[in-house]
Amino acid sequence: MEKGVFQAQKKDGSIYYRASLTYRNKHISLGSFSTEKEAHKAYEEALFLCFQPETGLKDYRREDSVLSFTKWVVLINFRDNGLYFKTPIYLKSRYFEYYLDQDTVLKFDVDDLFFYSTHTIMQRGGHLFVADYGMQINILSRYGIKNFSVPGKDYRFVNGDETDFRYHNIEVINRYYGVTKVWKEGKISYICKIHIHGDFLIGRFKTEQEAAIAYNKAVDFLWKNGVQIQYSKNYIDKMETSEYLSIYERIEIPKKIRDYNP
Repeated sequence: MEKGVFQAQKKDGSIYYRASLTYRNKHISLGSFSTEKEAHKAYEEALFLCFQPETGLKDYRREDSVLSFTKWVVLINFRDNGLYFKTPIYLKSRYFEYYLDQDTVLKFDVDDLFFYSTHTIMQRGGHLFVADYGMQINILSRYGIKNFSVPGKDYRFVNGDETDFRYHNIEVINRYYGVTKVWKEGKISYICKIHIHGDFLIGRFKTEQEAAIAYNKAVDFLWKNGVQIQYSKNYIDKMETSEYLSIYERIEIPKKIRDYNP
């Protein structure tokens, strides 16, 4: 058997070959292959990457490589930075890069390193998400951005780079369900609406917390009166219960919502 290659057997009895490499006392699996020759080529390719520091990610060519681009990122990062991750992460001095593919590189703060070293980012329908505890979690939720939030309206990338997920680059404009921040004549206010069959205006408020509580009160009212829509309510952190209840009590639900007949 060629070096770095191990024969294995599937449940149906068919034979396949696994390749692996030990580097810096770390046993690294390189994948499964249909032939011994292909598995050995994967081993040699990995060995080359580990001991040729002048070879970088820009040199990857799918047609010439047995290993996946993800495996290149893993091996080259381990070679250059001495830390092994199973996900396609490459460490920089103050942040890290996460490679969705050779042409798509996301940037994150080092505070997120543990999370993304154990969670694979997937892309579907323009959304980025990870699987966590059996659920698909949009990575924007880590910044307090709600599902279905609109870029440019509810949040924005400060430097215009939509691949830069470092915390200083993400500004959350509208943090709460039903609440929109608006500017008029140089003044900021918060409009609160709720969707029943069409949007219903709840009111305009001086603070986003008041608007968020107004939304919650409208939800409570609609549920109490038989509306079956599964709304998500706002959680207002850093607010005492007494303050929340005081604001809740003085908010009035508009007549159009009070008169709504489900």
